[in-house]
Amino acid sequence: VQLQASGGGLVQAGGSLRLSCATSGSIFSINDMGWYRQAPGKERELVATITRRGSTTYADSVKGRFTISRDNTNVVLYLYMNSLKPEDTAVYYCNADAPQTTRWGTFPHHAYWGQGTLVTVSS
Repeated sequence: VQLQASGGGLVQAGGSLRLSCATSGSIFSINDMGWYRQAPGKERELVATITRRGSTTYADSVKGRFTISRDNTNVVLYLYMNSLKPEDTAVYYCNADAPQTTRWGTFPHHAYWGQGTLVTVSS
């Protein structure tokens, strides 16, 4: 499974952005997906997750402002970000849980990561 995040950029506080995460490879084996972010000097943190059936969870800091969704036909993950704040500035990473086949066998859960897309919110 390969992930490619896009959609980041520079936006003023109060603005909106939509992030996308395209997938390739064994995409129909993907289970849960999510968005994480890492601000300068901070650890990577969970932003939102979504199951294959569409159940979602959000970090408290983004509830009511961000919406995660996925297109199960093409397996594309989205993050709609509204009312952006300067503290939302970070590199955003998409994540997918899917089986991994190695020479030692197939493991049902492996975390795949995209390369990250930078979101900068100016005040």
